[in-house]
Amino acid sequence: MAAGSGSGSRAAGWARGTLIRGAVVALASFTAALYCLRTEVLHRAFSFHSHRNSGSMDETLQLVRNIVPPLTAEKHKGQDGRIAVIGGCSEYTGAPYFAAIASLKAGADLVHVFCTTDAAPIIKSYSPNLIVHPVLDKNTAVDEIVRWFPALHAMVIGPGLGRDEMVQQNTKDLIVECRYRGMPIVVDADGLWVITQEPTVIQGYTKAILTPNVVEFGRLYTAVMETPVDMENEPEALLKLSRALGNVTIVQKGRHDLISDGTTVLVCSLEGSGRRCGGQGDLLSGSLGLMAHWAFAAAKEKTDGINPTLVAAFGACALTRQCNNQAFQKHHRSMTTSDMIAEISTAFHKLFES
Repeated sequence: MAAGSGSGSRAAGWARGTLIRGAVVALASFTAALYCLRTEVLHRAFSFHSHRNSGSMDETLQLVRNIVPPLTAEKHKGQDGRIAVIGGCSEYTGAPYFAAIASLKAGADLVHVFCTTDAAPIIKSYSPNLIVHPVLDKNTAVDEIVRWFPALHAMVIGPGLGRDEMVQQNTKDLIVECRYRGMPIVVDADGLWVITQEPTVIQGYTKAILTPNVVEFGRLYTAVMETPVDMENEPEALLKLSRALGNVTIVQKGRHDLISDGTTVLVCSLEGSGRRCGGQGDLLSGSLGLMAHWAFAAAKEKTDGINPTLVAAFGACALTRQCNNQAFQKHHRSMTTSDMIAEISTAFHKLFES
């Protein structure tokens, strides 16, 4: 009798979760439709050359410094950041590790990795500092991960995710759950594939930050705007896409990192290097998840009226570039992302604490 009651309770809980997720997606779709009508009007009046220059990179870096929480003896474990990374499959175990360890080394207190069953032992072997959950390929993945939500501040979705159908569906449902609870999220790599297939999942959620490279940006732009992207005017294309997505913040990674929430464009041109080894975007997304939490937790005056997602994104871009520059000075062509991870401590101190 008790077992039957438990099964009924689980079924009812699953049904409630499905109804909530369905309602949020329906609301997002309705909001997106209204927003598209508004965008038609705004587009004609908006000057794409009027985006904010922000004065100087030093001024913007100061805003990042403002959101970095001080280290004090009065704090307890977890106060400065509890971050989750959603990703990791049998083919890709390095990416979620890089994202998670970057978040930890940038100052997070605790970092969880929610990955597939076969990826978990490998990721655990990389570091004892990470909390690894082998759940992402299970039917019960969403419910199991949602149970951890009260213990999390922000989520990084996509590093090493892969394109398994069940994992992609679980990821989409998790994005909906994050929206429902107002949790800041960073979406990268194959997490962006989820968005490309169904843009309404993210549309209008202004606590989301997307971090596409040039290929991912073009794919996403075509899916949303229904026309190929014109890369001759990157700031204009970035603004258009962000606005069409309901002012979701986008970091367009490239020679210079362009960051926009549809109203403002920031440019991070801090010197890096010409080395483009794999994994650098994972360092960026992991540190960005942490900084997004810091930015939203900071008092409004700390960011001087600028969208917290922009400040967080600029900080993560600057940190990644500084790590790249420092590691390249030591290792030159042989530099890898592991070398960049080793530079986080000194790069962070130089940019934000000196």
